[in-house]
Order: sequence, then C-alpha cells, then structure tokens
Amino acid sequence: MEKTEVTTACGCHGCGPHDTNPEAKHAAVTAGSEKAYTSIFRLSGLDCADCAAHLEKRLVALPGVKSVIVNFGAAKLTITHILTDADIINAVRQAGYQAEPYQQVAAANAQPVRWWDNPKTLATIFAGLFLGAAMILEWTDIAQAVVIPLYALAMIVGGYHVAKSGLYGLKSMTLDTNFLMLIAAIGAVAIGEWSEGATVVFLFSLGNALQAYTMDKTRQSIRALMELAPRDALVRRDGQEVRLPIEEIIVGDTILVLPGERIAMDGKVTTGLSSVNQAAITGESLPVEKELGDLVYAGTVNEQGVLEILVTKLAQDSTLARIMHMVEEAQAEKAPMQQFVDVFAKYYTPAVIIAAVGIAVIPPLLFAQPFDEWFYRSLVLLVISCPCALVISTPVSIVSAIGNASRNGVLIKGGVYLEQMGIIQAVAFDKTGTLTEGKPAVTDIVPLSGLDSEQVLALAATVEQRSEHPLARAILGRASLLELGSVADFTALPGRGAQATVTGETIYVGNMRLFEELAYPLGNAPQLVTELEDQGKTVVLIGRQSELLGLIALADTVRATAPLAIAALRKAGVKSIAMLTGDNDRAARNIALQAGVDTVFSELLPQDKVSTLQQLAGKYGNVAMVGDGINDAPALAVANVGIAMGVAGSDSALETADIALMADDLGKLAYIMALSRNMMTIIRQNITFSLAVKALFVIGTFAGFVNLWLAVFADTGASLLVTLNGMRLVRTIK
Repeated sequence: MEKTEVTTACGCHGCGPHDTNPEAKHAAVTAGSEKAYTSIFRLSGLDCADCAAHLEKRLVALPGVKSVIVNFGAAKLTITHILTDADIINAVRQAGYQAEPYQQVAAANAQPVRWWDNPKTLATIFAGLFLGAAMILEWTDIAQAVVIPLYALAMIVGGYHVAKSGLYGLKSMTLDTNFLMLIAAIGAVAIGEWSEGATVVFLFSLGNALQAYTMDKTRQSIRALMELAPRDALVRRDGQEVRLPIEEIIVGDTILVLPGERIAMDGKVTTGLSSVNQAAITGESLPVEKELGDLVYAGTVNEQGVLEILVTKLAQDSTLARIMHMVEEAQAEKAPMQQFVDVFAKYYTPAVIIAAVGIAVIPPLLFAQPFDEWFYRSLVLLVISCPCALVISTPVSIVSAIGNASRNGVLIKGGVYLEQMGIIQAVAFDKTGTLTEGKPAVTDIVPLSGLDSEQVLALAATVEQRSEHPLARAILGRASLLELGSVADFTALPGRGAQATVTGETIYVGNMRLFEELAYPLGNAPQLVTELEDQGKTVVLIGRQSELLGLIALADTVRATAPLAIAALRKAGVKSIAMLTGDNDRAARNIALQAGVDTVFSELLPQDKVSTLQQLAGKYGNVAMVGDGINDAPALAVANVGIAMGVAGSDSALETADIALMADDLGKLAYIMALSRNMMTIIRQNITFSLAVKALFVIGTFAGFVNLWLAVFADTGASLLVTLNGMRLVRTIK
C-alpha cells in the first residue's frame, strides 16, 4: 500500500488521512511577497537513482518551485512551491512517473493494483508481441511488407513513455538514460537497423519494468511496517463501545483490544493482564507481559487477555509512525560510499557522451572509415555506458539494510552510521541502565540470631509494604512468593530506613547509621557490611528491639545478555570495550568484571565522559558510545556513532542517538556490525561488477563485437543483478 503524507512546512504532520482538503492545510512559508507550501507525495515508477536525481533537477527548475527533495529509497517527494498540487503531479507525470496525494492513494489501496492496470507494463507486453511477430516473419520470409511496420509499432508502443520522458528531460536540460535510449533507437532507424532499434526499445522497457518491480519489493518490505497498525479500533466513549477510524481517536480515549488483535494506538494499560508480541517495534522474539500502567505500542499484538488502554499519542505521533518516518528519512541520508558514486557518475556521464560523439566523427573524418559503422558503434557506446547499474548499486543496498534493521528492532538514522558501524574499533558503555538493569535487586541474604533467609526476607518485606523507596520495591519483589504479616504504626526514617509494628514487635529496617543510633550490639555485622559494600552492594539491616536479625544486600545487577553481547563484540573484532560511569571505582569494577569489560573509567562527570571518549577515539580511531540516550547525550553526540538502547516510546532518546535499540538487547550491537560489513561487501561487489561490465563492453564496442541489443541487455542485466544482490540484505542477519 502506498500512502502520501501532507505535512506542514516545518515538518509537523499537519494533514492526515481524515482531512477533506489537505491543500488548504499546507503550512505557508513566506518567500518574499509570496507564500510557498510544502507538500509530500509518494512517487511510483521511480526505479533508478540517477533518474531520481534528474527528476529533482527538473522540478526545481520549474517556476514557482522553491525547493525539492526526492528520496529515492522511500520513493517520496518533498517539495516547497507556490503552485497547486495538480501542477506538481502533472510535472512529475511529464517526467514519466506518478505522484499521488494521500486520499487518492488510500482509495487505490482498497483495490490492489494489478499488472494489467499499469500502462508501462502493457506497453512492454505489446511491444514484445509486435517485435516477436516481426522477427518470425522476417526469418520465415513471409509477408515481408509488414515486417518494418511491425518493428515500427514495437518501437512506438514500447518507446512512448521512454521518448516522452527523454524529450521532457531535454526540454529541462537534464539528459538521462531515457534520452540516450531515444537517440540509440532513432539512430538505428536512420541507418536502416529496424530490428535492432525495436529490440533496444523492448529490452529497455522490459528492464525498466523488472527493475521497478524489484525496487518496489524492497520499498514495500519497509512500508509494510505501517500496515501493522489497524485502521480502526474499539473505543469506549460516553459509556458506549464504538468502532472508530484511528484518525478520530484522541488522547484520553480508552480503546479495548481483544485477544489476537493488533493494538491500534500507543497508550497505557488501565485494565487487564496479557502478553503482547512487540516484535514489530522492539524486535523481541518473545511476548512481553503487560499489566496495569505498562506502555503498549501501535502495531503490536495482544496475545491473551482483554486489555483496556488509555490512548497517550495520536495515530500520526505513535512510536510506529515515528519509526516509519525516521526510516524513510534515513534512506535519504547518503553514506560516504554513495556520495563517492554520485560524484563519479556526475563526471562519468558527460565523458561518455563526448566519447560517443568522438567515435562517430573522428574515424570517418580523419581515417576515411565508413560513417555508418562508427556511428553505430557510438550508439552502442551510449547505451552500454548508461550509469544506472553503478548509481543504483549503493542506495538499493542501504535501503535493504536499513529495512532489515528496522524489522529487527534497530532504528538507524542513515547509511553513514550503518557504514561507520562496520569499522568501529572501540565501544564504550554507560553502566547504569545499559550494562546493568538500572534498578536494584536482592543479591545476598545473611541471617543472624537463628533465623533462616526466608524469615529475614519476610520480616523486611512486611515492613517495606508501606514504603515507596526503590530498595523497598526490590525487597518486596524478591519476597513476592512469601506470605507477609500485617503491619501497623509504619514510620519512615528519612536517610536511615523505616520502622513498623509486626505481630506486636517493633521491627527496624535500615542502614548501619540507623542501628548505630539505636545502640545495637552489632557483633561482626560491620565486617560483613564492609565486605558486601566492597562488592559494590548496598546493605540493609533488619532488627527487633535490641537484636540484629540479619542483613540483605542489594545491587544493580548486570543484564543477563551483557556478557554474551560483549563476547560477541570482541569476536566481531572490536579492540577495546570500556565502561564509563559516575559510580565509585569499587562498584564499577565489580560490574565490569561480571560483564567482561576491558577498561573501567569511574567517578566521571558528563564532561569527563566526553573527554574520555575523545581519548579513546585518539587511540583507536572509530568509537561507538552506548547509553540511555538522555543522560548520556553529550557522550552520544561526540562518538562516531551514538547508540541509545531501550528507547521504544522515548522521544528524546530517538532524537539523540544515531542508532536506537528499541529493546534492551545489547546482542543487537554485534548484529549491526555484521549487517554493516555485509552491506559494505555487497556495495563493493555491485560497484566492481558494474564497472567491470561497462569496461568489458566498452572494449567490445571499440572492437566491433557488441551490437545495440546486446548493449541494452548487458546494461539492463547489470542493473537488475546489482539490485537483486542489494536486496539480499533484506534477509541477511548474520
């Protein structure tokens, strides 16, 4: 399904699918004494990166157009203009492509587009039929009088769209592949090669159709993300349950989601308990339990119970919509390799045209060679030298890789960051919330005075039932399966702990300071506390009256996936793995030891993290920083690649990082590096293959071994092969 967005000039989603007059809602931008409007269209038929660049030049040359951005990867046109949308659509159509506003595309989506509804596909089929009939008649010496008319019909039918686009390009002074093919076909007719001229047109038309199909498959694999969100939802309003389109659902509404249904809006669970498959957003393979207060995301699947969800974001602001928008923007960002190819093609194409003219003119004039023969060779050179395969070799690979990453819960802001990940030599991690869970958990229970561990834990949890302290929640979590007693006279003791009456006795839960103030006989407790604190743990003491009952140690625990993830990075060739934290050195080194980190930088302020990263960059070259995307913003910004983790639903983290891990899965880091290296390998393969084919056929052209139809076949075949090779990244994971 293809959709067109209409946004305000500042980038806000000002118009939506429910707008009856989107043009009236375009945001105005003052440009001198005129007002310009920014519109966004979805393009179709745009299967060549070189063609996208030429379309951009054509549109920006139109009177009344202020700026144009053609995103080839996303097939999206963003244009600021003082014209009507109809003028823009007509200009795009003249160039040989289609641009459709949202409502028209949405209507078309109701009935899937069939191949026989595509005029270019039909033209290719009929051109092939006319060409085949003409060849058969020519070979069998039957009805020779109709052979040339049939060749002519094949050229007219198959070449109509090619000629239209080529002549429009000539008018706007942007010579593209269509114009080169038009010259080749006309030149073949001029020297009496009707069969070759018709074959050139048919093969070029067929190649365009196949290339458009393969590129559309690549784009569709990404656009399919948006199809995950239902178009309507069951909403409770004024005591009634009604099914409404998502565009009519507002923040504060309550939606009901039945088992097996997809969740339509971002929100918080207000009623119900269920497991939700979040693979579309976070890439997690296993369902996640959701209960009261938990966040849920549009496009995820409710697997078990009925959920009531309080809507917290409009449809166009959902996490899924923002991911889709950022993926499309990422496709427009050119990686260094792509920039190199674009610059190369910029000088390559004019050089080829000059060479073709030279071949047609110099041998006949200076060496008395037959004009027809060398003119024919110049036509072959024009055809074989078309830069399509070279230009498309990089963007199709980047588009496929970014789509692959998005489906695996990794959001990459652009090809430049994905390319950088393949050459990262050092990775620096924040500690809290990155290498660790970011919340305390009970690690040790030391019973004293004859009690067992469960009895000590149960007493502490009973008192902590009334507390909101993070340590209290950790103790209660550990004691969730124990039976707790009733509590009375609960009193919080700020900075020290708490006390309460349990079964008639006063129970104290707190730190060493509290028990020293109470003048408890501590025995060997201070020594035990020191040992546990040396391991980076926080110790809570439990006592009654004048008797110490036990100790409970808590710590921020290392993520279960961290050691394996770090081992995978080391296996992937990362030379240095460091941890940057503001915690004390003792606690930091304990966590580093558990996680398998090489180097520890502790007791750092935010500015210290920045200088530390600069030191690592000076020593190792390319450095990635992994953090939470909010507190580590300065460090993320200074790194070659900033990676935020666990940011599903976090606006600031999505904006801060270059790469975002939508789930708390550090294992995705090695996956990104592998994907980056696979992408660069395929790009190099594509560029090498494209240039090799060109060089081989150029040599063959000078030697007279290559004819027109073989040149078209080679050019089209090369374009298709590099496209299909790049599309392998859609499925490549390791």
